[in-house]
Amino acid sequence: MEIRQPIHSEHAKQLDTAGLREQFLIENMFQEGQLNLTYSHIDRIIVGGAVPTDEALMLEGGKEIGVDYFLERRELGAINIGEPGLVIVDGKTYEIGTREAIYVGKGAKEVKFESVSAQQPARFYVNSAPAHMTYPTRKITREDASPETLGSQENCNVRTINKYLHPAVLPTCQLLMGLTELAPGSLWNTMPCHTHERRMEVYLYFNMKDDNIVFHYMGEPQETRHIVMRNEQAVISPSWSIHSGVGTAAYTFIWSMVGENQTFHDMDHVAMSDLK
Repeated sequence: MEIRQPIHSEHAKQLDTAGLREQFLIENMFQEGQLNLTYSHIDRIIVGGAVPTDEALMLEGGKEIGVDYFLERRELGAINIGEPGLVIVDGKTYEIGTREAIYVGKGAKEVKFESVSAQQPARFYVNSAPAHMTYPTRKITREDASPETLGSQENCNVRTINKYLHPAVLPTCQLLMGLTELAPGSLWNTMPCHTHERRMEVYLYFNMKDDNIVFHYMGEPQETRHIVMRNEQAVISPSWSIHSGVGTAAYTFIWSMVGENQTFHDMDHVAMSDLK
């Protein structure tokens, strides 16, 4: 498990391109036969990818989180961006298809990820946050998700926000997750942009061809920077930072939030005239 320290906004202003990528970009999460996790001290979120092939991949506790088993004091969400897979929670098997999700509540002692086919593996994007109580484990299909379509063709930002882990769908302690799909011809997400002091956020960009990129914009509204991102890479967004992107072609991204509340529209909007 890789550990990331929190970064103050004044510190971030001094970082060059390599420094920004080292602190905020998460690469190489999805490796066949591996479970790769990154622990951020920003609201103590854990982000990672599990690509099971011949053998199941199991979440384990340890010194990094100071518990006997991974979900002793945590909750977990996972969205499958690969082929069909299985999540086994304390002996009960959940079939998780492509772009389906699962929520696992605090207290589950054994969580394993498997693929239906080792040759066509599942690709589980995993997020975990500290939890104060237990809510039921549940599978979330695309039909279960709460959709919201925003944007316009004129602004190149038509997108559908599918809320998977959200109070409109199921209860969680603090973890929110969803999947946003851009319409063909649309390139921008989260623009006009915002911050939210009450929550941090992580974006995973995927469904991108090898020669496509996303310019992810971050930083305080008057001190914006960018990180070039490629397929299946994630970026950590502190509460002081905007989080917006524009691609060379349409793409899909998963957003996850951890913090003080679960009010999706609780945002501090930034006027376009105030961006620098």
